[in-house]
Amino acid sequence: FPSHDIVSQGIPSENIEIWVQDEARVGQRGTVTRIWARRGSRPRVIRQQQFEYAYIFGAVCPKRDQAVGLIMPTIGTDCMQLHLDEIAKQIEPGNHVVIVFDQAAWHTTKMLRLAKNVSLLPLPPTSPELNPTEQVWQVLRDRYLGNRCFKSYNHILESCSEAWNCFTSTPGVVRELCSRE
Repeated sequence: FPSHDIVSQGIPSENIEIWVQDEARVGQRGTVTRIWARRGSRPRVIRQQQFEYAYIFGAVCPKRDQAVGLIMPTIGTDCMQLHLDEIAKQIEPGNHVVIVFDQAAWHTTKMLRLAKNVSLLPLPPTSPELNPTEQVWQVLRDRYLGNRCFKSYNHILESCSEAWNCFTSTPGVVRELCSRE
């Protein structure tokens, strides 16, 4: 897969940004999350039954407490390229970004065009617990997107946008949730 050797470029560590990237599907069959209820009761919650959905492509940089998200109708190489391009726009001048990602086919294809200041670092296969972005998806589902039915595809898009913007607009939330030693 495409990558650049940042070690041989002699880039100082303070000029390297670590971003973590992933996608989440929203809509189809929905997510049921925990709710508060009286002990011993069995509250009913609604669950999406239709098969319309969208994907949130998200990337976070805990060090800078910054996030980049795109909502798209599908996944694939073209969508990943758009997301990489959007991440590249956020890089501080003179910095190099390392994007940590899972090994989905559209992440590792040689068809991706990387900017010179972007490198890719894959996580080991089948290890979602190593990707801090998974916790972002859990928060979005728990707080904003779970236990609901969407009226239409546009409602899914609006809900995804609102959830992402509410989450990322809180100062310190990306740093707190996604930082690792």
